[in-house]
Amino acid sequence: MSKSFREIILGPVITEKGTDLLSQNKYVFKVSPRANKIEIRNAVEEAFKVRVEKVRTLRVKGKAKKFRGKVVGKTSSWKKAIVKLKEGESIEELGV
Repeated sequence: MSKSFREIILGPVITEKGTDLLSQNKYVFKVSPRANKIEIRNAVEEAFKVRVEKVRTLRVKGKAKKFRGKVVGKTSSWKKAIVKLKEGESIEELGV
């Protein structure tokens, strides 16, 4: 059973560090925690019609939320993928 790219790629991550990675032809996405590197590669290629060279993933742990010095909850943990595209490829749809 194959997942669609909409179930795997949850959205781009637009940060200062992610914008600096654009000069190296790398893009950062928030992805499904259950997705593996092959599924992420296929989803990016299908969604943006580009060729992917390398995919690196990492899990971002949730942080404790404090109010007046007391921990009142925490943010969700999520998975991040850094996708490097082949030479000459770019994703114009992101508008970065």
